[in-house]
Amino acid sequence: MTRAALTGLYRSGAHRLLAPYTQGAGVIFTLNRVRPLLEKSFAPNRGLEIAPEFLEAMLDQVEEAGLDVVGLDEAVRRLREDDGRRFVCFTFDQGYRDFACHAYPLFQRRSLPFTVYVATDYASGWGELWWLALEEVVARAREIELCRQGGLWRLPNVTAQEKRRSFEQIYEWLRSVDEARQRQVIRALADTYDIDMSASCHDLMMGWDDLRAFASDPLVTIGAHSKAHYAISKLAPEKALSEMEGSADIIERELGTRPIHFSFPYGDETAARGRDFALAKEAGFKTAVTARRGVLFQAHRRYLTALPRVSLAGDYQSLAYTALYLSGAPFALSNRFREVSAA
Repeated sequence: MTRAALTGLYRSGAHRLLAPYTQGAGVIFTLNRVRPLLEKSFAPNRGLEIAPEFLEAMLDQVEEAGLDVVGLDEAVRRLREDDGRRFVCFTFDQGYRDFACHAYPLFQRRSLPFTVYVATDYASGWGELWWLALEEVVARAREIELCRQGGLWRLPNVTAQEKRRSFEQIYEWLRSVDEARQRQVIRALADTYDIDMSASCHDLMMGWDDLRAFASDPLVTIGAHSKAHYAISKLAPEKALSEMEGSADIIERELGTRPIHFSFPYGDETAARGRDFALAKEAGFKTAVTARRGVLFQAHRRYLTALPRVSLAGDYQSLAYTALYLSGAPFALSNRFREVSAA
């Protein structure tokens, strides 16, 4: 519904009238996987993917709009100094291996900078991509049984509609429980259906050797994305700080440079809050980004560890949608810094 409303605003031309008040200083775009779209009847995680063709068209759009593509350090400088020149940052969460094949060449050919946020358990090969494991479980099972709140939860899982409903309900539940319980449940499901999450992590994620090659490129900024990809807000303060500082320690040991930019896993209102923004600063990060939608304003120089981003994945693969953020975003979405800073 959000995408449809924004597209309608763009086609009406109203965004041009709003632009002087809403376009802000710049925008940080966020992406996860970049690969050709697969024709699969059941693909609940497709919302994390973007097609290379759309990314290339969007890079053309940025160039035509006359915006500068900058790294995060330059973005911070422009916010602090009220530079006046609008900018775009591109960020990639988690470090999927398909990024190297389908996204990196597009940025390299144009000499455009970008940031890759690394979850260190994934780079080490033992991280748990639990949302992908859940997709595989639901794809295989004809019925799913789970223990929830002390009772047996049985989900019929034969038809395409039932599988979509099963994934949505289990995913929502796993995002609502504490992180230890979440991982306990997904490990049990993976064992039941003979799914090797470590093998999946090794196959899908860039390892340290891959990341060393990227880190040597001056176009690339390596940021931290925690160790185990836990929702930071659900952790005790000591554990939350350990996830942030520990990931920076590991990246520094493996790549030789300590990251100063952080991306909150999941990054929505349930995963990153006011306490966590303060912890990111305490952990030594210059910036920390969320998944709360919005453009950047000069006021964000006071909230550098609570920065909003705009997703490019899934249903948001629309040049009409991205044009709004490049030429003047809707007012309701452009004031997000007030909500973020107060959370």
